[in-house]
Amino acid sequence: MYTTLGIRDLRSDLAAAVRRARSGERTVITDRGDPVAELGPPTAADPDGSLEMLVHRGALIEPRRRGPRRPPRAVTVFSGTRLDRALREIRG
Repeated sequence: MYTTLGIRDLRSDLAAAVRRARSGERTVITDRGDPVAELGPPTAADPDGSLEMLVHRGALIEPRRRGPRRPPRAVTVFSGTRLDRALREIRG
């Protein structure tokens, strides 16, 4: 089930629209009668709205490395040092 709501009405009662989304209802937001956005609960495929859904949609690319990330290293770069060489040193 869904409701259609104009931007002005959404601004005036955003809390009610969020409560409807929490209860499972979707709201189509319109601008001058044209649908422009949708507000609703996360989909069942991605209940927590995590990055996996963005990867699935193609908005993000998965990292190549798996496992824990190394903490960033501090490197002092002096004037005249080439950035590509400093990055190569950091990445080892």
